[in-house]
Amino acid sequence: MLQVQLEVGPDPAEVGRARRWARSRLVGSGIEDDEPLAETLILLISELVTNAVVHTGCPAVLRMLFGGAGSSGAAGTVRVEVADASDCPPLQRHAEGDETGGRGLELVDGLADRWGWLPEGAGKQIWCEVDRGGPVRGPEKPPVVVRGGEVCEPSSCLFTNLA
Repeated sequence: MLQVQLEVGPDPAEVGRARRWARSRLVGSGIEDDEPLAETLILLISELVTNAVVHTGCPAVLRMLFGGAGSSGAAGTVRVEVADASDCPPLQRHAEGDETGGRGLELVDGLADRWGWLPEGAGKQIWCEVDRGGPVRGPEKPPVVVRGGEVCEPSSCLFTNLA
């Protein structure tokens, strides 16, 4: 499995730099620039990086993982992870009518094969996976998360869409 990462500053203008960087890494991994998969991944990256820098005001780290199986076991799964310093969980909203925001995670939910979030250091990581093809197994059981000395099952601690 190949992993690449980019540190993204807190300025929303950094989202464009993250898109350009990701596009070049996709081409380097064998995903052609004009493939629908590339466009889907760039859109997912745009949403996750935008959410991280706009809603936290902090730098973020964008990671892309290529090659091996993702949590689904699918051959060629591409995993995108965006980590930030905020420990606030992501909030999936349902924007109404003319609202200009609130559709990001709804879009991620619709485009990714799987997505979720988990604590990372003092902050969190939001991830999504897109399968390039191949056989798909059922999801592996997520880890138990410990918060403040309490052990809780992932369904009560983490939001994960494994549809």
